[in-house]
Amino acid sequence: MMSYGDEAPIAALATVPGVSALALIRTSGKNALDLLSRVFSRPQAIREAPGNTLVHGWIINPAIEKGEKEKKEKGEKIDDVLVSVYRAPRSYTGEDGADISCHGGTATVKALLRVLHGAGFRGALPGEFTFRAFINGKLDLTQAEAVMELVSAKTDGARGRAVSRLAGSLEKELGEIKRLLARVLAGVELRLDYAEDELEDEDAEHLPERSKAEEALGRLNVLARSYRRERLYQEGALVVIAGKPNAGKSSLFNRLLNEERAIVAETPGTTRDWIEGWISLEGVPIRLADTAGLRDSRDRIEENGVSRTRELLSRADGVLYLIDGTRGIAPEDAAFLAEPPGPAGVIGVWNKIDAAPLLPRRSLVGISAKTGQGIEELTRALMTQITSFPSILHGQEQEPPGIATERQKACIDAAAAHIAEGLALADTYAPLDLMAPLFREGINALGEITGQVSTAEILEVMFGAFCVGK
Repeated sequence: MMSYGDEAPIAALATVPGVSALALIRTSGKNALDLLSRVFSRPQAIREAPGNTLVHGWIINPAIEKGEKEKKEKGEKIDDVLVSVYRAPRSYTGEDGADISCHGGTATVKALLRVLHGAGFRGALPGEFTFRAFINGKLDLTQAEAVMELVSAKTDGARGRAVSRLAGSLEKELGEIKRLLARVLAGVELRLDYAEDELEDEDAEHLPERSKAEEALGRLNVLARSYRRERLYQEGALVVIAGKPNAGKSSLFNRLLNEERAIVAETPGTTRDWIEGWISLEGVPIRLADTAGLRDSRDRIEENGVSRTRELLSRADGVLYLIDGTRGIAPEDAAFLAEPPGPAGVIGVWNKIDAAPLLPRRSLVGISAKTGQGIEELTRALMTQITSFPSILHGQEQEPPGIATERQKACIDAAAAHIAEGLALADTYAPLDLMAPLFREGINALGEITGQVSTAEILEVMFGAFCVGK
């Protein structure tokens, strides 16, 4: 069976399948360059190429028969390629390998992969290249996860945060916290090894280096609070545009997307189902949904659309509720603003301010979806609502590193719980031998984040979520 733990030579398409000018096939593993040289028109050039160099030539299929018995002397040419050669340990995986840049036709890529498999390469497992980079010490787990974040980043803000983790910002912060806890644990174990009357510092606190334990806990809490913010940048927020029919929902949807996606008409009930589109606001990906007008209807199709709107509202991260300014606030509008059908905050939007400029409530945001008036103020109000996180700066000028996966959050919470329990025991002057395991477990929990402490099951689940060529 194929395994993430072997050194077998692997190959996989690293670019999106389909028709394109170029495609890239990645290879890596034991004897990868020797195997590749056997299906290359210039085998010696591959074998002798230094790392981080390019070699031009043809991928050939040496087993193609010309007739029933006679074989071609040089084999069939498959494609004219450029090979990027990498030598261990200076490669992405830490192994010998090569990236093959070929023409991007579907048939061409399939033929090249068949030749490589025939030469001895096997197909790569999902995330196997990055797994090997982790196993060979090229990346820790936080950086490996950042690779996946970078691949799936929807906005420049998400990309920048993923790059920061890939560059090691989170690893550095975790290392500093671990060093603080190591000092605490060393002090505790020193006191356990020696009788109290043998220690010179008679005025020391019951828990040695207590201030370092408190600092570590504070920094862990900052990391824990960063999770919601970082997930927002990676996954985005669902923002639903709701309101009665003809309030201008589709016009606002088109205005925010800056394109004519939704049909706009004066006939009530034109939008029967919700449609969506992605926008970026201050680097945060926003999944914007235009919905059917909220009203009671005997039309079964429209009624179904209203039902879907209510379901969408129940899981929205933010709601823009539109009111037709030319008609004023109806009882249904007032009821929705007072008790919205979901946990998300609601921004009341007074639309058609160009025709009805007087806002009946200070809490409403006045806009004209038709002219664009007030849209900038509306987007500011929306971003204030969906990014209303507790402050995590604590006087720091620069935003500290953040955690972006559920796995990281679980480990941070576990480490913080162990340290908090150790400090609570210190407050009661409990024996130090009860505290030592707690600080040790806290350090181990942080080791799980970077991969210093890990299991095969955890690694398989994590890397199994990657794409095959990464």
